[in-house]
Amino acid sequence: MAAARLSHVTAARAGATRGERGAGERVAPGGRRAGDAPGSPFCQGLGKRYQASLAAQVFCRGVQPHEPSGPGARAPAAGHRVPGAPGNVDAASPAEDVGPGGLRAYGQSEVSIGASGKYVVEAWNDATGVFAACPSPKAQFTGFGFSSNGGRSFTDLQGLPDARCSQYLYLGDPSVVAYRAGGRSYFYISSMFDAVSGAGRSFVALAACQVTGSAGRSALHCSQPIIAGASSQCQGRVCSFLDKDYLAIDPAHGRLYAAFTEFGFTDAGAVEASVCDLGTPAGRAGPAGGTPAAPVCKHGTGLHPVGANKLADKPYLTIQQPDPGGCEYEGAYPAADTATGDLYVGYEYNWATSVVALQCRNSPRVRNIMAKVPRRCLALRMVSPCAAPAARASVPITSMFAANLPGYNRSPNDFPRLAVSDQAGTVTMVWNDAGLHPYGDVLLQSFTLASLRPVQARPVALDVPHRGGLTFMPAVRTATAAGLLDVTWYSRDAVTTSDTVVKAALGVSPRAARTPAANLTITTVPSNWDDQISDIAPNFGDYTDNALDATSTIPYVGGTLYVAWTDGRAGVPQPFEAHLPAGR
Repeated sequence: MAAARLSHVTAARAGATRGERGAGERVAPGGRRAGDAPGSPFCQGLGKRYQASLAAQVFCRGVQPHEPSGPGARAPAAGHRVPGAPGNVDAASPAEDVGPGGLRAYGQSEVSIGASGKYVVEAWNDATGVFAACPSPKAQFTGFGFSSNGGRSFTDLQGLPDARCSQYLYLGDPSVVAYRAGGRSYFYISSMFDAVSGAGRSFVALAACQVTGSAGRSALHCSQPIIAGASSQCQGRVCSFLDKDYLAIDPAHGRLYAAFTEFGFTDAGAVEASVCDLGTPAGRAGPAGGTPAAPVCKHGTGLHPVGANKLADKPYLTIQQPDPGGCEYEGAYPAADTATGDLYVGYEYNWATSVVALQCRNSPRVRNIMAKVPRRCLALRMVSPCAAPAARASVPITSMFAANLPGYNRSPNDFPRLAVSDQAGTVTMVWNDAGLHPYGDVLLQSFTLASLRPVQARPVALDVPHRGGLTFMPAVRTATAAGLLDVTWYSRDAVTTSDTVVKAALGVSPRAARTPAANLTITTVPSNWDDQISDIAPNFGDYTDNALDATSTIPYVGGTLYVAWTDGRAGVPQPFEAHLPAGR
């Protein structure tokens, strides 16, 4: 049984072998042939020394077709409507999933969402980018949709603007946050941003998008790419690789933060962060000259010409240095404290290397880590005045990375998701964990803001016991106006089915000591993951998302929760949205 599971979780390595046999015939983003990027040290180590995101898989290997489901998979009975669930909306248009040459692509996944009043933006990884080339907007692997009616319907806006698309493209792993300032609504969409040739610096870039118009004539106008992170190591035209970006916003101080992993030439990842000036809540320029429509980002010195002395470049702030033993740090996720201006970053240690790296299999234990960065370390300058976070805390976890999920062509990650509650005086992480029963629970662990001292004696399960089912990929973003947490996740009733729903625990106290009495089902129809067509792996991404609508006054959140997930009810993975009153 163990051997069978390991063969599944190393599917990326098997896929690489298959890809190498016909690399010249496979297509990577932007129309380049797969085989260009695999010459990089990062791609050579992918699946051998560490694992990385869907976007990284596409960057290195091109198309990732659907792989066989796990043993015991079966097609469930016809989907039934779930009573009491909120309305579910497909945020994309399948009509847009056709490249300029007439080739239809299959699959959108890895979703993120933000909302401001009646305006909502959802972004996703779009498989059409694998088969399109510049100047088509479909060449961008990051797709997004816009709603001006509170999420009741969306307009698929295809790909983000990119005047340099012949050189660099948005490669996916999107993160979306919303900002309300000066009576206007803004959205920031970040993604990995990498060279079409596969050589040169790796970046995290973001688009600043502003809502214009009113009533039924609202539109979303997005900027050209703004660099929010850059490779700090280069040798010739070969550079380190940035992966798994995520954003957090501090509307009280007009700051935007990005956290991500940088894979160097020989290490298994360092966790880093950068800061952007968004101006003031009134919409005027901030200390670094940034405005809500034109952020100014401080991301280190990594913009020297390729080939320059690599020692001259530094990231803005290294949250976690690479592990000397070669065990992986990945899955960075930031959360901002609007009261103090402090930043918290969560991430996982020894994630995939507990499987793919022999030296990391027995020790150290897989852990989720929380780091605290005081506001004084977040100055608007090229490099932070601090060398490291002020404090860290960690929780040993039982990883689900070796799980073989029917219908899912990758293993689930255990990355933590964070939320700050000033009312409770806590910062909380949630993640999926197989420690309580073999097929996973969503666990919650909170820490005091002052010292990162654990609040609970042990993590608390948020999913109501479901007799041996599966629970994975939770999401949480910000606390409600009352300081409570709304957590959502994927759930299955049994390990022998691919029938998947999204569930929620609403209004959870960050200081909770016991499992909630009930969970709410978000999806109206179960999604059968076993009968899907997809050109990318993971076919359903490796994260979900939720967000409260943004406001311009304390506590900077409204009363509506927006939930985003990848849904397969149509036979092709699609980015879905639902909204409901936030937990009180």
